[in-house]
Amino acid sequence: MIKQKEISLPPFERGFHLITRYIEQELPELPDSGLVNILLKHTSAAITLNENADPTVRDDFESFISRLVPENQPYYIHTLEGADDMPAHIKSSLFGATLTIPVSNGRLDLGTWQGIYLCEFRNYGGRRRLVLTVLS
Repeated sequence: MIKQKEISLPPFERGFHLITRYIEQELPELPDSGLVNILLKHTSAAITLNENADPTVRDDFESFISRLVPENQPYYIHTLEGADDMPAHIKSSLFGATLTIPVSNGRLDLGTWQGIYLCEFRNYGGRRRLVLTVLS
């Protein structure tokens, strides 16, 4: 069976933000086993799995990715939406817009230290939408 739901996240500032609880709140009744696919419906943000305990990991991600893909480069042509827009598109492609997570015993089967991140690459990205697809 397939169930699908679209949700909207609150706006987040630029950076890496744990959103696991937002997703779990929207999926209160998961099957005993299956998969959850998460699609982020945006091209200037991303989702990924990583450390859920120490917030300095998220700070280090932001520092690293901002150095890897800097703003205000003379070789960017797509600049009409601001200096953070083209770098945000590149960062989104590097991280990706989907995750697939197993479901076991009615819960997302994440590792002890894993959490789902929204990677917000725009200074003012606004509300972000996710499509949650449960396969059982």
